[in-house]
Order: sequence, then C-alpha cells, then structure tokens
Amino acid sequence: MAHDQAHGHVSNTKRIWMVFALLSVVTTVEVYLGIIRPDFLYMNNFLSMNLLNWVFIILTLYKAYYIVWAFMHMEGEKSSLRWAVVATVIFLALYLLFILLVEADYVFEVFKNSTIKWNF
Repeated sequence: MAHDQAHGHVSNTKRIWMVFALLSVVTTVEVYLGIIRPDFLYMNNFLSMNLLNWVFIILTLYKAYYIVWAFMHMEGEKSSLRWAVVATVIFLALYLLFILLVEADYVFEVFKNSTIKWNF
C-alpha cells in the first residue's frame, strides 16, 4: 500500500521541457520564415493571401492547440469533452478567418478599382 502511494505523484518536468522544446522549434521556424520571407511562399497566393501568411496561421493554430492539449490537460479528458472544446475553437477560428479574408478582399477591391487612393 505504501509503495502505491509513493508513486502517486509523478514529476512532469520531462514533459514540460518536451513541450517547451516543441513550441520553441515551431516559434523559431516562424521567426526564421518571417525574417527571410522565401519568395516561393511570399509571392504565391492561395485564397487571396500569400502562402507565407497561411503557414503562419497554420503554425499558430498548431501551437495554440498544443498549449491547450498539454497545459490544460485535455489529453486526460473524455473524448466528448475534448471534441466539444476543439470543435468550438476550430469553428470560431475558421469563422474569423473567413471574415478576415472576405473583408480584406472587399477593402482591397474598393481601393484597387476606385478613385480612392491608398494613403496608409
């Protein structure tokens, strides 16, 4: 009985360092891509936005998901709760991305096809 209680508390130090390393690598890749801005990503568009911005959005969503997964202990929850949280976040992120793309494209077209000039 005493043996079971001694192993009840497990140190998460290794896990914390692994999460830190993974998030640091992803952030380093983001910063590196932001500094060098490779032409094959920066000059090609997909859905009215260059591929480099899509890479930033995807990597940022990955980091946000992993932070929730690791630090909010979602891996230990039942799958129905995990899906309730994740599906809501995915829906909101896609909705906000849709609004961003539609409105930005509209503003771009207004300035491109009118007598209003860019002053910013």
